[in-house]
This record gives sequence, structure tokens and C-alpha cells, in this order.
Amino acid sequence: MTLREQFTAELKTAMIAKDAPRVGAIRMITAKLKDADIAARPKGVDAITDDEIISMLRGMVKSRKESVELYLQGNRQDLVDKELAEIAVIEHFLPAQMDDAAIEAIVTDAIAETGAASVKDMGKVMAALKAKHGAALDMGRVNPLVKQKLGG
Repeated sequence: MTLREQFTAELKTAMIAKDAPRVGAIRMITAKLKDADIAARPKGVDAITDDEIISMLRGMVKSRKESVELYLQGNRQDLVDKELAEIAVIEHFLPAQMDDAAIEAIVTDAIAETGAASVKDMGKVMAALKAKHGAALDMGRVNPLVKQKLGG
């Protein structure tokens, strides 16, 4: 089942269950997806790929986490709860994250494969990781580890 099919199925389930917050969050995801599809049209693509959808979802989670921090500073617990609920719905559609040991192993392998010796080679390592693991890997978690291993 593709992610688009999952969105549709989950939306129907949430609507039947009368789960208004979940319905709202899934509709927000599909609206963002439609915007991304429209933005991809000039490139000659009708719809973005599942990897691009996963990247879009990660971006949505990141922006909501930033909002949570701001709402906590402003003592707006109601908005914090809303954002956390949206994060939970979005993360439901993301692939399972690798544990720290697995991430460290693939970073070490990528450094060895590319022959990276310093922080100047970080781009090569990141490109190799993205090519090999695509959207299954959260580059935001990997970046600091690569930098550390290359002596940065």
C-alpha cells in the first residue's frame, strides 16, 4: 500500500470513528501533499514519490516540534497539546527509525566506502548515505554523527 493509499484509508477510518483531531491532521497532510504535487509539475512530474512524501512528513514534524518549543515558552499548553497530537499522527506514517547503533554502523560504512578523511569530505558521505538509504534515514540525526566522526 502506498503512502497516498494509507492517507485515504486512515482518513476514512478516522471519519467513521468521528476522531476530529485525527481527521484534521490527515487532511492537513493531504493538503500539503497536494501542494507538493503542484510544485513538482513544472519539473514534468504529476506526483511526488513516496521518498519525497516521507521527506515532506519529516519537515512537517520538524516545524511542529519548533512550534512546541515556542508554545512552551509562551505558556500555551493547549497549543502544545494540539501540535503534539499532530506530530503523533504524522509520525504514524513515517518508517520506523533506526536505533543509534545501526545509524553509527551505516555512517562508519559510508565513511569507509567514500574514503572520507576530514570534514571537507562530509558532502560525499552524506550523498552516499542519501543514495543508499534514501528517505528511510533521518539526515538530521545523521549529520552531527558524520561531523563528529570526521573530526568536526
